Amino acid sequence: MSTNKSFKISAKVASASVLASLMFLSACGGGKEKAENAQQNADGKVTLNLITQSSPLAPADPNDKLINKRLEEKTNVHINWKNFTRDVFVEKRNLAVASGDLPDGIFNADYSDYELLKLAKDGVIIPLNDLIEKDMPNFKKVLEEAPQYKSMITAPDGNIYAFPWIEELGQGKERIQAVDSMPWINVEWLKKLGLEMPKTTDELKKVLIAFKTQDPNGNGQADEIPLSFINKPGAEDLAFLFASFGLGENPDHAVVSDDGKVIFTAAEEGYKNAVSFIHELNQEGLIDIEAYTQDWSTYLAKGKDQKYGLYFSWDKANISGANDSYEVMPPLAGPDGEINVTRTNGLGLARGKMVVTSSNKHLEATAKWVDQLYDPVQSVQDNWGTYGDDTQQNIFEYDEAKGMLKHLPLDGAAPVELREKTSIGGPLAVLDSYYGKYTTLPDDAKERMDIIKNIMAPHMKAENVMPSVFNSIDELDRLTTIETDLFAYVLRMRTEWYQNGKIDKEWDAYLKELNRLGLQDWMKIKQDGYDRATQNK
Repeated sequence: MSTNKSFKISAKVASASVLASLMFLSACGGGKEKAENAQQNADGKVTLNLITQSSPLAPADPNDKLINKRLEEKTNVHINWKNFTRDVFVEKRNLAVASGDLPDGIFNADYSDYELLKLAKDGVIIPLNDLIEKDMPNFKKVLEEAPQYKSMITAPDGNIYAFPWIEELGQGKERIQAVDSMPWINVEWLKKLGLEMPKTTDELKKVLIAFKTQDPNGNGQADEIPLSFINKPGAEDLAFLFASFGLGENPDHAVVSDDGKVIFTAAEEGYKNAVSFIHELNQEGLIDIEAYTQDWSTYLAKGKDQKYGLYFSWDKANISGANDSYEVMPPLAGPDGEINVTRTNGLGLARGKMVVTSSNKHLEATAKWVDQLYDPVQSVQDNWGTYGDDTQQNIFEYDEAKGMLKHLPLDGAAPVELREKTSIGGPLAVLDSYYGKYTTLPDDAKERMDIIKNIMAPHMKAENVMPSVFNSIDELDRLTTIETDLFAYVLRMRTEWYQNGKIDKEWDAYLKELNRLGLQDWMKIKQDGYDRATQNK
């Protein structure tokens, strides 16, 4: 599974600066001939200028990656990369577009739906329908085999404005993305203290108190961190625990009832009770004092030192290592005895993964280069990494006779770190049908699928999830405006209540403020989108 958090959730909220930079882009791509932006050499090789982003662990020049070297050889297209690390990419991407000095395309763009439609309206990016039809047989095969994606990537005006990233594994309640954040508990500490795996929220509290007070790591110091998380929506949040108190919580604050009604999770009584429970843990001194402010690197450093009693992540190997010290904690029964696991709404789909700008003078060559990324064996490498690299650890070995990539053991390497060094991401498709034909399952995905099937899925009460709706620009404009303030307010109040415990006193005023910030409009747009997306099912 690709675990850069681009996999998991595309940004839904455009910042004010992003919107401002997009507003005046009227004719960025027209008028000027830019020979430097698209050159064709005497030998027929085409040069394209692309902006991209990558991990700090990856080479500064993406052409140093073996995957890109092979792509150039195969396609006769040379890419002039302007590569930025993720922390500055959005700013640099927006500045480049706002300047009018457009590249030929933006790779790993991760544009939101609103940004795609605004850029298209302003003539910055072009529709891709004709290119797909004429020059992209690999991508057309993907859309023929999995036709649901065609409607998902098509804007309300009928155009496709970006090449998507697609990753499938499993279906329905047993798909790999059905749970984002998973709770990992220190079973060595449980064993040392003679404790059983907690089965209820009350038992969890008692276990965490024991972790704090009974020196489970045996060093004579009170340096254990009973509970840690990163306090924002994502795989490192502790929102998994909220499902013990009702419907639970999702990063986009949406769940769907069995009769097809969209519900805003952060206004539910169960949400209030869950926040109160976290406050109880905070009062006992069980929560990492850095949990409310820490970033990934801080969170990771303490995890590698085995400091946590309980923490949250997509994959334990990325935080505490591929060892037996931690196991997934099964969902807990809440005060009413009910056990629930909230299904996440995220699919393995990122609509805005790559765009082609109106400055691009080599559209056919660009389309054919991108189409190569959708070749099944190529997509598998784009997503995870490659084989035959004698300079570093490989993800795969290649069975040429079968045309299959076989995952090699990780040998203790953190999956996300190893993959970020060699994979390229970007537009790709890994469909369910590819496993056993073009690739094997990676070991960490096998483990995760077993956990979801045997531990999580049996407790998923919801029959419906929010589909991937491509809203109109007017709807997205309103959603973006609402969510910018609404989501920030929800997070701020949740954080304050974790610490000060005033949720009962302030709840009614909070609900009024949600409505003032546009909750009812948000609900209507989300419900209309859900109804449109499911009307033919």
